[in-house]
Amino acid sequence: MGIQVSIKKKIGDFNLDISFTSDAKRIGILGPSGCGKSMTLKSIAGIEQPDMGSISIDVPRADGTETRVLFDSVKRVNLRPQKRNVGYMFQNYALFPTMTVAQNIAAGLQVSGEERETRVAEMLQRFHLQGLEKHLPGELSGGQQQRVALARIMAYRPDLIMLDEPFSALDQHLKERLQHEMISMLSDYEGQVIMVSHSRDEIYRFSEELIVMDQGSLLACGNTQELFRNPQTGRVARMTGCKNFSAATRLNEHELHLTDWGIDLYLKQSIPENVNAIGYRAHFFEPIWGERQENCIPFRMSGMDDLPFERRYYIIPEEGADKDGELICWFVQDNERRLLNEKPAPDFLKLKEDAILLLHE
Repeated sequence: MGIQVSIKKKIGDFNLDISFTSDAKRIGILGPSGCGKSMTLKSIAGIEQPDMGSISIDVPRADGTETRVLFDSVKRVNLRPQKRNVGYMFQNYALFPTMTVAQNIAAGLQVSGEERETRVAEMLQRFHLQGLEKHLPGELSGGQQQRVALARIMAYRPDLIMLDEPFSALDQHLKERLQHEMISMLSDYEGQVIMVSHSRDEIYRFSEELIVMDQGSLLACGNTQELFRNPQTGRVARMTGCKNFSAATRLNEHELHLTDWGIDLYLKQSIPENVNAIGYRAHFFEPIWGERQENCIPFRMSGMDDLPFERRYYIIPEEGADKDGELICWFVQDNERRLLNEKPAPDFLKLKEDAILLLHE
């Protein structure tokens, strides 16, 4: 089962132009607010109509796989949302406020009365909503509302489920628990699920395959863990949470000069010829006391933030362009923070080779 999307849509000065194909069960779309994530989902759902392009999904049937065309501007196909059999969970869940939990789950089911009652009962049990059948949405917690919204989608057995920033309306302390619950509730769903978010942690936890978007276009697409491990470009690295960057000049197959940090890197791996920058995540620096080792940055401290479970240092390299420019972020967890409390400030920060992101623009 897979999805194929290739669409263009212009609204004012904004242009959505995105193409991707995926047969992954759990797909994440990551990008900043306003980059076109929700518009992509709404185009798949039929809420928005692209100016041109096509959208299709592969659906398993008893006698094989059927490719269902949801939209095709050339063939003049544009199925109504009700005919697409696609489940869409909005950011605010869009529950009917004057309907009970049971009525919300049954809303939109085009089946007989007996079948409707059977499916509602099945969803109440599956999503642990027994005893709340007659409650209104306003009487439910955020987590209960989310379960009702997902139960309503699952009741009509969609071929595809799409989640639009499903945790954005929740308090921070609820998010991790409800993310875990969501993954658990969807564990036995056979179809594809697409979730959009601007949170890299949510996307990393949820998705097998990742689509990275910015300004209406696709920046990268691939295995989620691999894209975090090897984002390849600075823009994708920033989307995946990398905070430290330096322009780089390739000196030879195993050496780079980091312009902004004023040091040379010596790597065992071969450096591709198109590398012109590196990224380094803030948690991966190794503090060094005493003599300078290979791949170390001499620095001076600019500032520090002490957070409940982490300390954040902001440092300036002693050499290079960034000595008067962008600060380097070094974040340490509690166990390393205790070590730093017992010793003077380190003389150098070391870059570990397996944590260096080799980038090109």
